[in-house]
Amino acid sequence: MEIKTEFTIEPCEKENVKKIVDGINNYNLSKVPAIADIWTRLEFVAKDKNGIEVGGILAGIGYWNGLEINILWIKKGYRKKGIGTQILKHVEKIAIEKGAEISMLDTFDFQAEDFYLKNGYKPIGEIKGFPKGQRRIYLSKKLTK
Repeated sequence: MEIKTEFTIEPCEKENVKKIVDGINNYNLSKVPAIADIWTRLEFVAKDKNGIEVGGILAGIGYWNGLEINILWIKKGYRKKGIGTQILKHVEKIAIEKGAEISMLDTFDFQAEDFYLKNGYKPIGEIKGFPKGQRRIYLSKKLTK
């Protein structure tokens, strides 16, 4: 017997986003218990001697103590000076202190693939031709004290 449900698809409001996030979190946690209670934000900015932002990282630790790096950016003119590596190591150190054992991220071949490989990350997958003529690469790294 087929059950049909009528529904509409609408743009999300703030309360809709919370319902969706809570829904997937509740499902996930019903399958694998959390190690950590909440998303722990690890977000830092690097500033030069004049207080100008020259880079930063947006990352965090999730329920299962994995460090997830969403964005690491260094301002043009400050790249290849070790700032990115210092920011990355800073976040990894804090993540390890908080119990993280793995780090994960994605980048594009025109962005920072070589940077992450140099910093010990290993490719675990890729999407070829996204964007056209490029690759999106997924990487991870075992975090150790």
